[in-house]
Amino acid sequence: MSLDNHNALIEQLKPLLMEPDFQEIFTQLTADESNSTRFLIKMELNRLAGICTRIIDMRGKSELECQEISLGGVTHFLDEPAQNALLQALPLYRNKYTLGVYEHVIKAHKKYLYKQQFLQSKAQSGTQDVNEFVVPAVVLGNYFSRTEERMNYSIKVRMLQQGISEFSGTTLDLSVSGARIKLDVNQVIDTDRPLIVKLSALNEDEYFEELQLGVEYKVVDLQHNSKDTIIRLKRLGNAESLDKLIHELIDSYKYRYKLDVNDVFVTATGLGFERHYLPLFKHLPLYLTLEQQQYQISHELLNVGNAEIQSFFKDEHANCQLSAMLTEVRLSKIVNQAEDPNHRLFFCFTHNANGRVHFYSASLAELIQTQTQALFFGFGAKKDSWRVFKLNLHQIDHQQHYKSSTLQGDDPLYSADTEQELKQMTHVLQLQDVTNPSIKEHYQAWVYYNDVNDLKAFAQAKVKNNSVKRLSMPFSERRHEARYSFKSSVDISQGDKKASGISCDISSRGLQIKLDDKIDFTCPAAVQLSFPKLQTIAGNVQLDQLNYQLVQTRYQGTHLHLSAILGHTPHVGVEFMNKLIAQNKGKLTQLSEPNGALKELSDGMKNLLTRQFAGVPFFIEKTSKSAKIACLGIGTKVDDISHLFAAGTENTLQYNLGPLLENGQFKQHYLEPCKKMKHQHRLNFFEVFIQVKHHARGSISLTTRHLDELISKEAQLQFIRGGQKAGKFTALRIYIGAAEKSDLSYIRRELEYITSQAKHKAHQLEERLNSIIGVGELLDVTQEVLCRYPELTIEQ
Repeated sequence: MSLDNHNALIEQLKPLLMEPDFQEIFTQLTADESNSTRFLIKMELNRLAGICTRIIDMRGKSELECQEISLGGVTHFLDEPAQNALLQALPLYRNKYTLGVYEHVIKAHKKYLYKQQFLQSKAQSGTQDVNEFVVPAVVLGNYFSRTEERMNYSIKVRMLQQGISEFSGTTLDLSVSGARIKLDVNQVIDTDRPLIVKLSALNEDEYFEELQLGVEYKVVDLQHNSKDTIIRLKRLGNAESLDKLIHELIDSYKYRYKLDVNDVFVTATGLGFERHYLPLFKHLPLYLTLEQQQYQISHELLNVGNAEIQSFFKDEHANCQLSAMLTEVRLSKIVNQAEDPNHRLFFCFTHNANGRVHFYSASLAELIQTQTQALFFGFGAKKDSWRVFKLNLHQIDHQQHYKSSTLQGDDPLYSADTEQELKQMTHVLQLQDVTNPSIKEHYQAWVYYNDVNDLKAFAQAKVKNNSVKRLSMPFSERRHEARYSFKSSVDISQGDKKASGISCDISSRGLQIKLDDKIDFTCPAAVQLSFPKLQTIAGNVQLDQLNYQLVQTRYQGTHLHLSAILGHTPHVGVEFMNKLIAQNKGKLTQLSEPNGALKELSDGMKNLLTRQFAGVPFFIEKTSKSAKIACLGIGTKVDDISHLFAAGTENTLQYNLGPLLENGQFKQHYLEPCKKMKHQHRLNFFEVFIQVKHHARGSISLTTRHLDELISKEAQLQFIRGGQKAGKFTALRIYIGAAEKSDLSYIRRELEYITSQAKHKAHQLEERLNSIIGVGELLDVTQEVLCRYPELTIEQ
């Protein structure tokens, strides 16, 4: 079995490979994979993490100067590009020289040599640099969360096991439920027996009998290198008192050390690009439930981008007739015959008579079966209301959390009612309007001899009462903490500006304040808060000049929203508010968001959608000189579109878009149209025909033509037939639009968390998201394009 289809998943797991809770994350992200596939992925990851002793010597192989680099007891001779590649790879493997590091450096070296050779040939022939159009990918919609924070610090521990004398080790990571410990390479342990670990160094100031006696762990993994043995441990038992004790002790230590933020950074990156794409999302997400063995549409997710689809299905009384097109019988065929795409391509038109709008619809499968394809196309395409719709389908994996929770302490679940409602959904459909008004005459060219009255078989029954639940896509900040009504005096200052007010509500990490008098504070920016009334009950805790971030102002600056600025030391305000809420939960009134339940549900539905998009999003970023494609947005499952452009690239998650962008195509068809658009405008599109030719050793080449270049119908048919004869014909619809200003509030909590531990990473992500000026999508419309030409059907 090949792992080519799982490269995206492997790349997503690489940064977490050396984490102590890797097994937990691995299980979460591979929940819908078979046991054999999961085994192969684990074997590949273990191979990459294995300690490497191979020497890399580039002397005589590179024209650049090579420097001596010592790593893991091995001396290498690397040129500057290889040294940079080494620095990139080492953090993924905890600064260990592994096989994954070795392969990354070698690939980078080969890529550098290839580029140099290409530049030389370019200088001689004047051709364009193909590497200019090789773009990376960002994984969207497959976010994971940890239940615990992991600390990168070491303490001495003593261990014992039945039949083995007590021995020592050093922790690399420690959490409430697990640990990773370094032992002497010669130390022998039995992986099948429990291991007792004495965490005595955690309680030097105070004696805790439980830690002195030892905590029982199970050995879940063991790795050897030339100097040490690394073991991963999972704590046995579930004693709440021990949970609390270890948590409190670790909590007192953790501010002396940095947290690892790799997982939060990966998730925040995906969420940031997701926020750019979804407001312009053109397709209508539909959610199915199974009632009495019949599938039906239960929910829709609406935004501005899919408003035109919504509008098409409204009748003279503004009742939506979509469910009359996607009947229970049709939905059953769509789900149960998912391998047949003809059940997912629909043709529609309307007829107005006596002030009423009559809808007609048919799937391609129905038209072929009844031999009415020519009649429906030839007659229907003459109507102004002619539409072609394509459906994509994916089954919902209920093993994954519905919520994209990422930070320690967040509840991974929505409210019980929301979780139950999401659990009832079985599939996500994405309804795409693939109509091209400029080629209607192709459909009109279908000659028919049937009686027009035969179309009555495709007349939709009128729907008067619609039970479909419609929700809007959520684009506001994703709140994860409960808020409580609480009033207390607050003093706020920012430089020379000072004001007083009263709190309206609080959470553990933030609060809302109403000022006595309006003050023009800079926002967003840091402020200092003091709580004079609460100070009287705080004892020795100083609630004075605490650092908070002013996130938002409302009502002409009289209402302020603030969030605690977290750093390497405990935030006094957060700790105090946590205790205040915990000790008075029965007295405090919890506030619900306006339409809070609906916001939760729409957020969950959005997360289900992003697991598998119908098309492949791409993003345009501004550069110091001009602009370029920043990245593609892909899922963890291979899609046919991105796979098409993966051929010929040297690294995983890289895609060569040269066939779509070279020879001035990027500027003409992508950049210039994007510059003329505003983010309020809907997406424009153009179509590209592609011939996929297969060569020896599995290589392929792509020949592309814009539909506008193939002016005549004969030229279009010739290109299509040429592609089918040479290998494969594919047609893409390419959407393009202007991105709105980056909404960093959408990932505010993730950015604050990253900033507190790795400020440069947060700044890097902010700059990357702020540079995005355009958003687009690659959508496969091959099936619809082939339906345009009656000549192709006759040939078949």
